Amino acid sequence: MTAKTRKERLQEMLAEQPDDPFLRYGLAMEFISEGSDDEAVRCFNELLAVTPDYVPAYLQAAQALVRLRQTEQARQMFSRGISTAQKQGDQHAAEEMQAFLADLG
Repeated sequence: MTAKTRKERLQEMLAEQPDDPFLRYGLAMEFISEGSDDEAVRCFNELLAVTPDYVPAYLQAAQALVRLRQTEQARQMFSRGISTAQKQGDQHAAEEMQAFLADLG
């Protein structure tokens, strides 16, 4: 019997706890690790639909969108993330996303 991958374990846990933001973020990051940016973006969108104040998801989703060459969607994701980070007083995250947004032109 083969040991389950981290992604498989996360998927099983999410089946039991579908609204857990940490599990959903972890699954999205697993997709990024394997180069499946489209699946990662899907997971980040699901996460943000349930937990719109999860700031790291905006940064990671936007970066995945950049890699997918979906520049306009990336700009929108960075902008939403900046706004959310500022509302939470997370100036570091806001500035980091502003720098990425500026690099997009």
